[in-house]
Amino acid sequence: MATKPPKGDPVQDAPQVAEPKHAAAGLPAIGHTLRIAQQQMGVKRTALTLLRVNQKDGFDCPGCAWPEPDHRHKAEFCENGAKAVAEEATLRRVTPEFFTAHSVADLATRSGYWLGQQGRLTHPMHLPEGGDHYEPVSWERAFDIIAEEISALGSPDEAVFYTSGRTSNEAAFLYQLFARELGTNNLPDCSNMCHESSGSALSETIGIGKGSVLLEDLYRADLIIVAGQNPGTNHPRMLSALEKAKANGAKIISVNPLPEAGLERFKNPQTPQGMLRGAALTDLFLQIRIGGDQALFRLLNKLILETNGAVDEEFVREHTHGYEEFAEAARAADWDETLSATGLSREEIEEALGMVLASERTIVCWAMGLTQHKHAVPTIREVVNFLLLRGNIGRPGAGVCPVRGHSNVQGDRTMGIFERPAPAFLDALEKEFGFAPPREHGFDVVQAIRALRDGEAKVFFAMGGNFVSASPDTEVTEAAMRRARLTVHVSTKLNRSHVVTGARALILPTLGRTERDLQGSGEQFVTVEDSMGMVHASRGRLAPASRQLLSEPAIVCRMARRVLGADSKAPWEEFEKDYATIRDRIARVIPGFEDFNARVARPGGFTLPHAPRDERRFPTATGKANFTAAPVEYPELPEGRLLLQTLRSHDQYNTTIYGLDDRYRGITAGRRVVLVNPEDARTLGVADGSYVDLVSEWKDGVERRAPGFRVVHYPTARGCAAAYYPETNVLVPLDATADTSNTPASKSVVVRLEAAPEGRPETRPEARLEQSATD
Repeated sequence: MATKPPKGDPVQDAPQVAEPKHAAAGLPAIGHTLRIAQQQMGVKRTALTLLRVNQKDGFDCPGCAWPEPDHRHKAEFCENGAKAVAEEATLRRVTPEFFTAHSVADLATRSGYWLGQQGRLTHPMHLPEGGDHYEPVSWERAFDIIAEEISALGSPDEAVFYTSGRTSNEAAFLYQLFARELGTNNLPDCSNMCHESSGSALSETIGIGKGSVLLEDLYRADLIIVAGQNPGTNHPRMLSALEKAKANGAKIISVNPLPEAGLERFKNPQTPQGMLRGAALTDLFLQIRIGGDQALFRLLNKLILETNGAVDEEFVREHTHGYEEFAEAARAADWDETLSATGLSREEIEEALGMVLASERTIVCWAMGLTQHKHAVPTIREVVNFLLLRGNIGRPGAGVCPVRGHSNVQGDRTMGIFERPAPAFLDALEKEFGFAPPREHGFDVVQAIRALRDGEAKVFFAMGGNFVSASPDTEVTEAAMRRARLTVHVSTKLNRSHVVTGARALILPTLGRTERDLQGSGEQFVTVEDSMGMVHASRGRLAPASRQLLSEPAIVCRMARRVLGADSKAPWEEFEKDYATIRDRIARVIPGFEDFNARVARPGGFTLPHAPRDERRFPTATGKANFTAAPVEYPELPEGRLLLQTLRSHDQYNTTIYGLDDRYRGITAGRRVVLVNPEDARTLGVADGSYVDLVSEWKDGVERRAPGFRVVHYPTARGCAAAYYPETNVLVPLDATADTSNTPASKSVVVRLEAAPEGRPETRPEARLEQSATD
């Protein structure tokens, strides 16, 4: 059983349950936003900060990567974006005195929510070998410690350099440059855990691993299919774009195992009419069984092929390859198998087909519901097949739209944060900086955990993020991290990764997006790339939370100077002093960034080129868009078991927990819930409100258990269940990954429900939510 949270940490295992909502945003969102923001920042700071979020002269929201429209509202942020800003711009501080009062062992018993609520880190901290408390350390000594441990390695490949999505383009470019000059491609990133399946499928089929649509395309679409995605919680500003698309005549099909309030009705808080009435978004809800998406799109493709005049034959002939093999496989699609795999009715699929055939411009959007399965890559390839059949790539108002999660996760990859870099990128890096980058592929996230577990990696450095909580197979991941010689985290706030350490550990506090960045040449700005390939500047204005903070570029530059020494080929001191010099080098190394400094100075920035979208040119091995044919796969469910998907609550962004409510799903005051269809619950004999342990079953025979979850009868698809991560990451086997992309298969975990040994968890009055989350 998990250690119970200590006094002062809110109880999370006795949630309250009400009916789920059927509309998102509106007045409740405004009220919740203002309440959280004022608790963290105060009234004046809230107003000054939120009015600069996502503005052309402001800073990019540190939350999701949804793009900004050209014409922006004065309040161009969503509820969860405001929470992200509030937690970064908070007035709460974590000082050296805090670490004196709390041992690492004490902090390890605290919830992730409690840790995050303590505030901003103010000083670099060091956990010495054998120590039980973090101690303040100078920046110079911190870099010495890093240099000592790296110099003691047998090979640069014994170091791992992880990157979170919030890292700027400038910092990411320097970070990969440092790692490669050191001699390793061990550059795993959060993309490995989310959209790697998208990148793998799209690179093979259309030649570029990014989406092909812009915001304007959504507004022009006839049909938008939203599959495996909950924009109301994960990308709330997308709802405004869908509302505008609907007003322009678009139809929307939602494909998801759970009904989601944001896709039912959106009450736009930016307009009086939107607040009062809202807009119905979904025209057809396909409540698909988990993992049945490939079967659905395969059958739709068969039906398109069988409809006279439905295939765009000119596009297929001129721009595609592999059509005949694909068509043969599609025509073999079986109705009965599809209905079994998807849980849908024939009438529902035929209604969807009618909407598809009536559309001249179709967009498919997706997120983790498609990418985190064993067969995720073939599923996304089938989505591409579906779009290619009717010429819906490279046409205005049509295309592929993988919706990235974290701000600048796409930009980091563009900057070279990738364990399998393209030879052309390495060639350009070598030409620009005069050293020979390593060519052997490095570790992705899963491979990095295995390497740490097996003693093949000894230094772990994280540029942002919460690696321990974000990764699968929690017990294995934590044991692997504890085998490291040194763990280093560049962070703005505390998280679980800071208390699961190597023999030595460093916490390096950094500037946030909201803060002013002053360097030797004056005030600096950084750049980010959104989910649709738009690059723009981000400028913070708040005073830094502490004088001890360094920016991410400064941290990389100083580390590089100390570790690489005078022989380094890069002008690190110049880079730290003036970020424009970094952008000059990016412009010479990475296609699409020519004249970077001048173009990003324009309000709103610029759009990166995308050959399939811009020219209907497909830079694949065949020189055309590739149809693919793969066997249809979907999860097999043994009798008496459920298929579990991990997901976020509404008071959450990735592993950052803002609060203990999931307002739209009717869950309050707790997170340890499992959503189960009432019919499945009756079959399994689990009553609404009862408590169970979730036990995952996988071919390795290892029992993985998440104890003490309240059963909530909920309208999920039959045979399917859902629960929040990171609490359920313990159930995801490290080796259960997507074919090709190696992404953890967190959306299709076979579980059984066992009655919790202790029944309903004890609730301690002294730790109820009414009590402050701080000691």
